[in-house]
Amino acid sequence: MVIDSAALTPSRPAASAPALPSTPMDFTDAWLANRRLSAHTRAAYRGDVAGWLAWCAAHELDPLTVTFLQVNTYARELESTPDRRTGQPLAPATVARKLSAVSSWYDFLAKLGAVPANPVAGADRPHVDRDHSATVGLTPAEVDALLATAAADTGPHALRNTVAVTLLADLGLRVGELVGLDLTDLGHERGHRSIRFTGKGGRPRRRALTPTAGYAIDSYLQQRATAAGVGVDTLTGPLLVTAAGNRLDRHAVFRLVRRLARDAGIAAWASLSPHSLRHAFATTARGEGVPLEDVQDAMGHADPRTTRRYDRDRHNLDRDPAYAIWAARSRRKP
Repeated sequence: MVIDSAALTPSRPAASAPALPSTPMDFTDAWLANRRLSAHTRAAYRGDVAGWLAWCAAHELDPLTVTFLQVNTYARELESTPDRRTGQPLAPATVARKLSAVSSWYDFLAKLGAVPANPVAGADRPHVDRDHSATVGLTPAEVDALLATAAADTGPHALRNTVAVTLLADLGLRVGELVGLDLTDLGHERGHRSIRFTGKGGRPRRRALTPTAGYAIDSYLQQRATAAGVGVDTLTGPLLVTAAGNRLDRHAVFRLVRRLARDAGIAAWASLSPHSLRHAFATTARGEGVPLEDVQDAMGHADPRTTRRYDRDRHNLDRDPAYAIWAARSRRKP
């Protein structure tokens, strides 16, 4: 008699496959929850995907069955869409960023098995010059003038504003990193005053505070503590706050940089942003001879090519390595 060995094996209930999200926005929530992102990046990605889903709905397309052809049509329409702030067509970098967010969303869906492949992968994305940035930069003298204007201000928020622009200038922080700072992020490490924060991509970062930044922070926090009738060590919450005690937002920092630049007599004040100070940080650091890899680490760039793009003086002929080669050869001559 042949015994069926399978019949002797206790039966087990089949494992049920995990339930997939039921709507595209549910997919978006799951996708964002799966990634370590800053609040600003999370909001930007959500907006980019929401824009794509709204376009699909307007064209009666199922976003889970579209092809690269529909993505191409969407991209071309984006390229002709006027920017709400400038009235000019969206910059190629903006279109590329939106498509990149949608592509990341589809990569996540593909891993879940909700779509067979990422339709953005085969789409025609706009060319973005990785060697150029549209951000208006600042010279070292202009940064000095902006900081001096902030220091000379006598308004009720003068000390807070000085902290904000000093951290942008001395550390090259992103505006999202700046406004996300909490008092608990301040510290000391191996003789350095330091600050910890979450960088792009959710990566933990730490930087040394310059003496000027440390002094500005101390003065500001002492003012806050005195106004509240408490000791500095009892203050809690965000580092930079409004009059109501709420966290200072990125829009206020944009307005601050432009106002100070205007008051400092900087001609391009209306085109500046907090990112202008980040570009100036990279350019000045490289101009002072700081190695590229150290500037890259300080700015939290994964790719050194990004750091080079921030260095506005990289094509200066004064820095042409031909001079170093010539000088070395001259020293070798008897």
